[in-house]
Amino acid sequence: MELKDVKGIGTKSLALLNKLNIQTVLDLITYYPVRYDILTRSDFDHLDEDMKVIVDGKVESIPLVIRIKTGLNKMNFRLATSDRIFGVSIFNRAFLKQHLGIGTSVIVIGKYDKVKNVITASDIKLGELSTTPKIEPVYHLTSGLTNKNISTYINMAMLQIGKNVVDYIPDYLTEKYNFPSKKMALNIIHNPSSIEKLKEAKIRLKYEELFEFMFKINYLKKENTKANGIKRKILKKDLESIVKILPFKLTNDQKNVLEEIRQDLNSEKRMNRLLQGDVGSGKTIVSIIAMYLNYLSGYQSALMVPTEILANQHFQNITNLLKDLVKVELLTGSTPKKEKTRIYEELQNGEIGIIVGTHALIQSDVCYKNLGLVVTDEQHRFGVNQRENLKNKGLSPDVLYMSATPIPRTYALTIYGDMDVSVIKELPKGRQEVETILKKTSEIKDVLELMYKELKANHQIYVIAPLIEDNDSNNLTSVNELKNKMNDAFGKKYKIDIVHGKMASASKDEIMTRFSQGEIDILISTTVIEVGIDVKNASQIVIFDANRFGLSTLHQLRGRVGRGTIKSSCILISDQDTKRLEILKTTTDGFKLSEEDFKLRGSGDLFGTKQSGDMTFKIANIREDYKILLQANKDSLEFLNKASLNNLKLRDLLINKVKQG
Repeated sequence: MELKDVKGIGTKSLALLNKLNIQTVLDLITYYPVRYDILTRSDFDHLDEDMKVIVDGKVESIPLVIRIKTGLNKMNFRLATSDRIFGVSIFNRAFLKQHLGIGTSVIVIGKYDKVKNVITASDIKLGELSTTPKIEPVYHLTSGLTNKNISTYINMAMLQIGKNVVDYIPDYLTEKYNFPSKKMALNIIHNPSSIEKLKEAKIRLKYEELFEFMFKINYLKKENTKANGIKRKILKKDLESIVKILPFKLTNDQKNVLEEIRQDLNSEKRMNRLLQGDVGSGKTIVSIIAMYLNYLSGYQSALMVPTEILANQHFQNITNLLKDLVKVELLTGSTPKKEKTRIYEELQNGEIGIIVGTHALIQSDVCYKNLGLVVTDEQHRFGVNQRENLKNKGLSPDVLYMSATPIPRTYALTIYGDMDVSVIKELPKGRQEVETILKKTSEIKDVLELMYKELKANHQIYVIAPLIEDNDSNNLTSVNELKNKMNDAFGKKYKIDIVHGKMASASKDEIMTRFSQGEIDILISTTVIEVGIDVKNASQIVIFDANRFGLSTLHQLRGRVGRGTIKSSCILISDQDTKRLEILKTTTDGFKLSEEDFKLRGSGDLFGTKQSGDMTFKIANIREDYKILLQANKDSLEFLNKASLNNLKLRDLLINKVKQG
């Protein structure tokens, strides 16, 4: 059944649901509430001033709508409860008037003013409260869709699909844990009758999601042990010969990881390794050496990165290091057609030893003669399908994933259980530590003076904001607002520009290239610069509303400066949550910060869940549900290896899901 076939969903509703990324009936029924409102009658004898109140009663007067100004109106009426009468005011809900005839039963939620005996309502619902608390789901919405709309569509879809809800938990585990059926759990989550039932349904749905995920991890791990890799013969002296020509010394961590990679490349088993390294720890040089060793063995390497500017950066670094040793080429979306055709031919005939690029590397036109090694940088930013497409370009290439987002080892070993995990913690000698400075909004004059000092020294500055456009509903500083402020302060003498995620890729890359070439003095941005450009002349990063970001994100942003020999600073501006931000002043260890982030904020910041193709959970949370994850891991492994005859069909279904990505 398609989404458009659900009763009540018309063309307009379909477009709005698509906006919320609800594309299928399965997306709809698993569109879980963000929270629940528990509606229980307030005790007016024990209320503090301005506390939230919930009261039910009957409308006692005809609602009066007053137009205050364009786009703002206020509706007033009297509400009679069993023992008192209140005045009720609500803003911008004039459309409710037709439903609020005298004697209509309503539930009013809002703030109570004792002196005026008036409730300023945030919501008015038709109906009355029962003696037991009413639990109402609250969904993430978009303009044009209400909670009631989404709830109606979900319940209608549940009715129409009947028994066709696929349950991915084997029967014996459902019995073992006394789980409700999936359909029942979905009904409860969208229409909870009690807190206890809601908890049971949540645990069951979280377990299934994590069981599926860990089944996939364990299946991939099992397949990788079977996979016949490319057996090479790379000697220690081959590794030492390339290390000797480097213009710097490798750290012990880099040397250890390279030895692990050398052994992987020599093994018949296909390499599937995650290389974690803090900002500036030198992961890239490790991958370059690995690609060169692969080239010495007669195979091609592909390095895939998420942005064109990062691809250009890697291309320059590899060319500078290996220019006389191997042919290196760059392939991105903006590579001219004539150039692309030449590169396609040279890849197919084996002339190119190393190719660097964006997702252009996995387009159908690209064929390799003998792809032996695939490296992906910032691997969590690619969906699992993109990574699989690149792997499948070779017969059985080895794969090295790199990430500058440190993940606590315990979690990494579970979540990336199908991979071997290497870690580079030691920073190269001579790398400057970035000074972290905390400032309040009232100290903006001090911040501007610190910025001016850097600009006078011909250094460049990043300025980070959490929003793209001005938003009246909160005080967060936007990119556009900051551009105006920076223009007022520095616009007469210095070049200022903005970049953000909503811009077209070509525009973003063009501005970032101009910044890296020194044509822009102050770059105002959202977190799109968190990973990527390496501008050695950028000596300062100023982050507004720093409390809005996770520690790991702030650490990544801080890593954009101090890339060269210039003493650099990171200024965090915030009036809130300063105790948490103090942690950044005390450590530059990304792994320690990731542990703190995990405790404080959960997994979203660490794993880039919005970008990730295989870490996006709809209801589970890695940190909060880690015990469930461990049990699901154990159960899924057992099920994969010892499924009974009764459950073979389910196992095959899960395996097919993994294969389809």
